Amino acid sequence: MNQMTSSSRRSGGRRARHAARSAPLSQDIRPIRAGMEGGQYRPLSDDGVQRIHHAALQALEEIGLADAPQSGVEIMTRAGAILGEDGRLRFPRALVEDMLAKAAKAITLPGRDPAHDLTLSGNRVHFGTAGAAVHMVDVDAKHYRDSTLQDLHDAARITDRLDNIHFLQRPMVARDIADNREMDLNTVYACACGTTKHIGTSFTEPDFVDDAIEMLHMIAGGEEAWRARPFMSNSNCFVVPPMKFATESCEVMEKTIAAGMPVLLLSAGMAGATAPSTVAGAIVQAVAECLAGVVYVNAIQPGHPAIFGTWPFGLDLRTGAMTGGSGEQALLTAGCSQMHKFYGLPGGAAAGIADSKLPDMQAGWEQMCSNVMAGLSGLNMVYEAAGMHASLLGFCHESLILGDDIIGQALRCVRGIEVDDETLALDQMREVCLGGSGHYLGTSQTLSRMQADHVYPSLGDRTSPKEWDERGKPDLIAKAIARKEEILLERSSARFDPVLDRAIRARFNIHLPA
Repeated sequence: MNQMTSSSRRSGGRRARHAARSAPLSQDIRPIRAGMEGGQYRPLSDDGVQRIHHAALQALEEIGLADAPQSGVEIMTRAGAILGEDGRLRFPRALVEDMLAKAAKAITLPGRDPAHDLTLSGNRVHFGTAGAAVHMVDVDAKHYRDSTLQDLHDAARITDRLDNIHFLQRPMVARDIADNREMDLNTVYACACGTTKHIGTSFTEPDFVDDAIEMLHMIAGGEEAWRARPFMSNSNCFVVPPMKFATESCEVMEKTIAAGMPVLLLSAGMAGATAPSTVAGAIVQAVAECLAGVVYVNAIQPGHPAIFGTWPFGLDLRTGAMTGGSGEQALLTAGCSQMHKFYGLPGGAAAGIADSKLPDMQAGWEQMCSNVMAGLSGLNMVYEAAGMHASLLGFCHESLILGDDIIGQALRCVRGIEVDDETLALDQMREVCLGGSGHYLGTSQTLSRMQADHVYPSLGDRTSPKEWDERGKPDLIAKAIARKEEILLERSSARFDPVLDRAIRARFNIHLPA
């Protein structure tokens, strides 16, 4: 009989441990997960929060917003807004306070799969995509090209497989579809058959909403099933900063609310251009605009699920270029998050944007800085957290995959440090130091907690220089490309039942191949 050598036993043990580490962790022992509690970082003082709040209310009372659609004017004036001779709607403080009292303080954004439901309340943090990039980053050729519907579908499929990307908001525009109606409908289709996570999308015109809702009813299994679990929300730029309503977007919002679709009230001013150049001033304007949105939504339907979407962006005042990867952007986002908590409303803002054109070292520091600060601030929905380059002009599949690792480390920072009898580890110190091995590598506590306490990168390299050299000096981008190709070679678990798919294609002009 062959005897197993000690080296083979050790090797087998290592393989078993490696297999155990590679296997998916059950939710109860995962070190990080969607909805972890942040809130440790507060860039604004209590006095600063109060001053921003009162300045926003003063702006609404004295300046107000222009260009509301006639339907919106009627809805908001019935609630108590005042239409001036200059055509601007102004909002008395009492009206704003009344609508804040009616607004939903905790909402759930369902996924098609209930395992991906997102509970938005308090300091619960979720990271995901967003944007309207018009280009795709080709990392091999270091080239930008027009984004396509297939690119969008592939982004949805990749997102579906990444643990730390918790939702998909449409990150790019399908520029290969010239007709806006067909682009909107195909966007709904491409996202929904690519992921079972919650999805956000936009609509170009109000007239396109009804057909999209019809498609969503088909996917959900009927209107009642859709209204019970609306797995797609409307990302709505209802304002055009500074302090104007976006007329058509407001009409879109009215229709989506009637259809039971959650809304993201999105104010995206540019500090120094369409918003004040100071961090505090840009936050004041964004808060004022979104408070007007709270009035609008709750005057239509009190308690309708809405996200307070203050998205002020930074600007490089030397060039006029957007600076999504700046420290100022990180502060804008974290400060907005603090205001969401002040109002007790579910909130979202932008982080994780890279000004860098490629997934390089610059992109890494830009993405990590704002993602960590957004997470630590307790931001409910961290939009644009992965994949976005060139200040939102380009999207990169490989960067989306690498962003999963970045967000994993950011979430570990959000989790913080637990202090109890076990983590203080005095028993371990006694065992190791008083006649023990002199190190902690093999203790039962170290082995039992290595998965529950530590986040290990999927693609990041932690080998020694010698091991790295022996493995052929693996390149991070090449590893991301390989991971992308591996995901896209497999059929999407979110794909529709063939009968449903045929019915959708019979009703709508779907551009993706069957």
